[in-house]
Amino acid sequence: MGTDDRNITSEVEAVLDEYVRPYLAAHGGDLTVAGVEGGVVFFHLTGHCAGCAAADQTSEQLINRELVEHVPGIKRAVLANGLSPELLEQTMALLRIHPSF
Repeated sequence: MGTDDRNITSEVEAVLDEYVRPYLAAHGGDLTVAGVEGGVVFFHLTGHCAGCAAADQTSEQLINRELVEHVPGIKRAVLANGLSPELLEQTMALLRIHPSF
């Protein structure tokens, strides 16, 4: 990861901390940044927000808007496909606790 990538990732995290994470936390969720490529931020929703029916709306109306507005060079934010590492670990922990699942 080059210096520019680290700088933009740092800016993205700061904007998420200020404008997005408080909203998600109020709903029992959070997000992790999976990466930034070519002005696109890829992220995973975690906690109660993971798999939520409103995830696409949250992405479009909140996360995308705040990042595009506040971080120069960001064109959009995209909900990454697949499970977040946090959700995968939670699932594995449940399976260890309740092997009958």
